Amino acid sequence: MITFTLCLLALIIGYFTYGRFMERVFGPDDRKTPALTKADGVDYIPLPTWKIFMIQFLNIAGLGPIFGAIMGAKFGISSYLWIVFGSIFAGAVHDYFAGMLSLRNGGESLPEIVGRYLGLTTKQVMRGFTVILMILVGSVFVAGPAGLLAKLTPESLDATFWIIVVFAYYILATLLPVDKIIGKIYPIFAVALLFMAVGIVVMLYVHHPALPELWDGLQNTNPDAAVLPIFPIMFVSIACGAISGFHATQSPLMARCMTSERHGRPVFYGAMITEGIVALIWAAAATYFFHENGMEENNASVIVDSITKGWLGVVGGVLAILGVIAAPITSGDTAFRSARLIVADFLGMEQKSMSRRLYICIPMFVVAIGLLLYSLRDADGFNMIWRYFAWANQTLAVFTLWTITVYLVRSKKPYWITLIPALFMTAVCSTYICIAPEGLAFAHPLSYSIGGVCTLVATIWFFVWKRRSAQKD
Repeated sequence: MITFTLCLLALIIGYFTYGRFMERVFGPDDRKTPALTKADGVDYIPLPTWKIFMIQFLNIAGLGPIFGAIMGAKFGISSYLWIVFGSIFAGAVHDYFAGMLSLRNGGESLPEIVGRYLGLTTKQVMRGFTVILMILVGSVFVAGPAGLLAKLTPESLDATFWIIVVFAYYILATLLPVDKIIGKIYPIFAVALLFMAVGIVVMLYVHHPALPELWDGLQNTNPDAAVLPIFPIMFVSIACGAISGFHATQSPLMARCMTSERHGRPVFYGAMITEGIVALIWAAAATYFFHENGMEENNASVIVDSITKGWLGVVGGVLAILGVIAAPITSGDTAFRSARLIVADFLGMEQKSMSRRLYICIPMFVVAIGLLLYSLRDADGFNMIWRYFAWANQTLAVFTLWTITVYLVRSKKPYWITLIPALFMTAVCSTYICIAPEGLAFAHPLSYSIGGVCTLVATIWFFVWKRRSAQKD
């Protein structure tokens, strides 16, 4: 428990130290925000800062910091370190600058921000890539919550029934003004999710299980270690609990509701640190579960159900499960909402009228339903969609980090704060697609070589570009 406690304290200290440093680097000021200058009663709506934090936290949470952390815990104590260092130095920085750049540029969606700094061609690619990723998120975040709801309700209300209900909710949340549904129910869901995390961490200290310590070594404890090495598999498995490109698509949603740039650190950096804390807690709880029951269990829902009911009792377990249900649902609805806004920005289509919103949403939901039916029809369909989502998610983080790095160079600010994470994640994503069983499945030495070459090329490209930019100035 010593390593766990130190990691928990490090995340909290990181918010007050490195988070404040990020704030000084960006330099928020008192200019009017898009929520005030572009208010439309649908997406640009001023909201209280506490509510924006709750919405941002639930937007980015999803299944990642829970299910991803549980699966990541199989890799051993390395998972704790990645959650801590990834959250403080990569994920929270990524989320903060993505949100602040949107806030500073009229509430722009992520592809527009990317295009502003990486060029028109990259922007066009990112438009399509991001919308596809958002639809994947909405699709994969339906089956899990529906299955859990089916377990908590009478047999007549099966998973199919709850899938229909969740999708109906997605449609309403995507179409209606942000303050009508999202602004009202998210704080309640956030309380459930935070209750779950606090309850689990209290029980960790009550039970005081013999968790692995840093000095025990960083060996890979995954039963399939020969096929699933720590690098890069763990760094993709634990995505939302450390760094996630999906977050950069969500930050602009809240940038359109903020009334001051000075609220950016608690909203963007703070929400990511909070998510890192949730991921760390679940990684520790999963470690205890695996120690007691072995590592054969691969269904994260079973592990969540066992831990919450065993430690928090029936009532606490139900509340905790509701938090786990709420997290992915509240990521799925804002994923579709984000996709609608990205397409609207691309087409230059105003969103005040319901008919314009429907023009975008109808084809989007048709595609999402098709993906969902595939995932339900094929036994491995869901897992396959999830794995491709996970890699695409981290690849999006790479583009976002490079975008922020270019912004920092042009602004003559310390660009190393995102250059280092950008290079690291470039190595992770390029190696992963080569080595993963669902990817190219190359031999490990070849995969590492390709990943190294990709990272080297990115490094050379960056410094050549930087030198040319300096000469132009």
